Amino acid sequence: MNLLEETIDDLKLRGKSEADVLFVTDEKAWCDWDTFKAGANFEYDDGFGGQEINANLKIVGADWWLERHEYDGSECWHFKTMPIKPDSKSFVEYREV
Repeated sequence: MNLLEETIDDLKLRGKSEADVLFVTDEKAWCDWDTFKAGANFEYDDGFGGQEINANLKIVGADWWLERHEYDGSECWHFKTMPIKPDSKSFVEYREV
């Protein structure tokens, strides 16, 4: 799998483009999209086994982000958005009902 192609494909799948990316972070530092693109154009094994891509890597937009997901070494992006506040205000359940 090519990390850059995988990332661009996932952005398109979510209706996002490269222009929607505000920054890329590993939670210690950040870079802009062009810097990420320059370094992310490489092949890696996304199959089962050892994880190869930094698990803290995030592609961040205005109200969304892509974060790395791994299961038993199999890697991919997960799309996240800011939660929407419900219309009604009441007690929040803390236990499974």
